[in-house]
Amino acid sequence: MSGGARLENANPVIFQRSGERLLTASEEDEDVHDPIDDREIFDLIRSINDPEHPLSLEELNVVEQIRVKVDDAGNTVGVEFTPTIPHCSMATLIGLSIKVKLLRSLPDRFKIDVHITPGTHASEEAVNKQLADKERVAAALENSSLLEVVNQCLSTRTI
Repeated sequence: MSGGARLENANPVIFQRSGERLLTASEEDEDVHDPIDDREIFDLIRSINDPEHPLSLEELNVVEQIRVKVDDAGNTVGVEFTPTIPHCSMATLIGLSIKVKLLRSLPDRFKIDVHITPGTHASEEAVNKQLADKERVAAALENSSLLEVVNQCLSTRTI
């Protein structure tokens, strides 16, 4: 969603969205313990907007359910994401948007690990280091301009 600047990946491949999850009666019952699973996490992040294109991360295949790992009992959530090109300058912003969405949506008990799918980005190690550093993430979210861009990525868009 860059305003007139040249797009890094001007013609991305667009993927089919997966179907909506059908909820069972026990999942809708607030009195029944319902552990958080991979699909629930995927449903939270699949509609995040790409910062460069008017498409979701799912439509660009940046996030996939098979790359989400949840251990409800162990209080951990892991998400691997795959940038559309190996030199994507938006990788840190995409990872930050995923992390912020999960931080805002999940109970505090969860440790959230968001990182690039191994071997898919030129600066994978540096981006992963930034996303894993709590102080850097907190500092990024104190930057009003960056927070505005993250919030745009997280805003609801009609599909």
